[in-house]
Amino acid sequence: MGRTLVELFYDVISPYSWLGFEVLCRYQHIWNIDLRLRPAFLGGIMQQTGNKPPAMLPKRAEYMLKDMKRMAKYYQVPLHVSGDDFQRIFATSSLAAMRFVTAIDMTNPQYLEPLSREFWMRFWSQHEDISQPENILAVARQAGLSAELSQKALEMISSPTVKDRLKETTAEAIKYGAFGMPAVVAHYDGGPHLFFGSDRLELLGSVIGEKWLGPVPS
Repeated sequence: MGRTLVELFYDVISPYSWLGFEVLCRYQHIWNIDLRLRPAFLGGIMQQTGNKPPAMLPKRAEYMLKDMKRMAKYYQVPLHVSGDDFQRIFATSSLAAMRFVTAIDMTNPQYLEPLSREFWMRFWSQHEDISQPENILAVARQAGLSAELSQKALEMISSPTVKDRLKETTAEAIKYGAFGMPAVVAHYDGGPHLFFGSDRLELLGSVIGEKWLGPVPS
């Protein structure tokens, strides 16, 4: 049996993407899969599909707050949420961060996993900004990137090459049917299978013939 390619389209502004990311990173060493991390732009997906942030509906925001706290505990991810966080999301653009992540993916992909994790840690655990250059460099330093590498990637975020790559990846997610994040695409049985959200990974395992061992497999 060949290995199943599983692509994770994500944006570091998305808390549910962080949950899905951590679980898939754990399972990449257990399931017979090749996990491919695909940094994309959630704002672009929402705009192009006509989707609206779920937290714009007060009752849904109220539920999401409880849901994310339960999910963070169950998934063992240090995601800390409060009622103010929805306003923080609405007020923050992740475009520069996702261009930076894309630049690293293009030049030094070995840092993609730790860098993405640090962006989530900074925004969702430490409640700090991720949109300004100095904050982006602080995240990169925390993820183990050298000052030289980080500076080079920061300069790349305004280049057409990086901008185009992020647009292309975002368009690819939409082509697979994504309307939000995380969007997980399993290439199995001759075609792509889209799974939306971090709570469909047990179903993903079932479809590709892999055993679900809980969110924190030992």
